[in-house]
Amino acid sequence: MRFSDRKHAGQVLAKKLEHLRDNRDVIILELPRARVPVAFEVAQALRAPLDVFIVRKLGMPGHEEYAMGAIATGGVRVMNPEVAGLHIPEAVIESVAAREQEELKRRERLYRGDRPPLAIENRIVILVDDGLATGSSMRAAAIAVRQRNPKRVVVAVPVAAVATCTEFRAEVDEVICALTPEPFRAVGIWYQDFSQTSDDEVHALLEASWSMEAPRAA
Repeated sequence: MRFSDRKHAGQVLAKKLEHLRDNRDVIILELPRARVPVAFEVAQALRAPLDVFIVRKLGMPGHEEYAMGAIATGGVRVMNPEVAGLHIPEAVIESVAAREQEELKRRERLYRGDRPPLAIENRIVILVDDGLATGSSMRAAAIAVRQRNPKRVVVAVPVAAVATCTEFRAEVDEVICALTPEPFRAVGIWYQDFSQTSDDEVHALLEASWSMEAPRAA
């Protein structure tokens, strides 16, 4: 099975989360920006509020595709254990982290504006991504969310590597991986359309979700 696009993936994932539909404790946090269409479909199906939770990869200088670690909203930093053996100077790591922290702040302002973030304490937080390969970004998000005392943390993705999905079961309260193909290779090959989502599209989807919250709550 392959998803036609992220919207389709979100619809498939939402069916795996129906046991949480109409639960007033549930909030959906998505890791922008490409993942927003997935999370939007989940939020609409569960009738739950949606917000952004930003994670930035710390790419190794000269080899940016290799993640030294990641940072997330709330000042959390998670490092790849393999980095210790590479003897990367601390100054290099700090320089990359500082740059990504600025980008993290920029995106929060861009996507949310003056709107305050959703309260996490005593809520059931569903963290949504479009897929999990190594899971470094999701791991940073889960750690950051845990620090805010949620009732439960759920990781939900349309597709994931079996090993990564299994690892997360020991780190959060519930893991939903709609598809766990073998061999996995990469997230993108399980989508017919894996094109990037623009900042404008992210903002539009968030605004659409937020505009529906008041009527639902009434």
